[in-house]
Amino acid sequence: MNLGAFSISLTVKDIHKSKEFYESLGFQTLGGDISQNWLIMKNGSTVIGLFQGMFDKNILTFNPGWNQNAENLDSFTDVRDIQKELKAKGIKFSTEVDESTEGPAHFTIEDPDGNQILVDQHR
Repeated sequence: MNLGAFSISLTVKDIHKSKEFYESLGFQTLGGDISQNWLIMKNGSTVIGLFQGMFDKNILTFNPGWNQNAENLDSFTDVRDIQKELKAKGIKFSTEVDESTEGPAHFTIEDPDGNQILVDQHR
C-alpha cells in the first residue's frame, strides 16, 4: 500500500521561533504562509509542517498523489481505495472519506498509542 508523501505536522507555540529553530537544523521553507500561522519546511527528503493554533497534537501526514516535493505524481492510489483496504483489515476510522466522491479528500485514524494519522489527498 502506497500512502504517498510523508511528513509530520507539528503543533507549535510560536511559529516564528519554530521556523528559526528548524532553519538552524538546515530546513528551508517549501510552502505555507507564516502570516496564517502555518509553514511547510524541508531538509533533504524530510518534510515537516509547522502549525500554530490549528490542532491540539502532532499528526503523521501522508499525501497520496504527491512526491516529497509536493509535486503531482502521474500514478497514485486514491485515498478512497486506501480507506477501503484499511477497512478490510479492520482499522477503525476517526473520520472517513465519502467513497462516492472524487478528487480531494481525507481520512484520519489513530495508531494504538493515540497518535493521529492523516491521509490527505489534495487532488
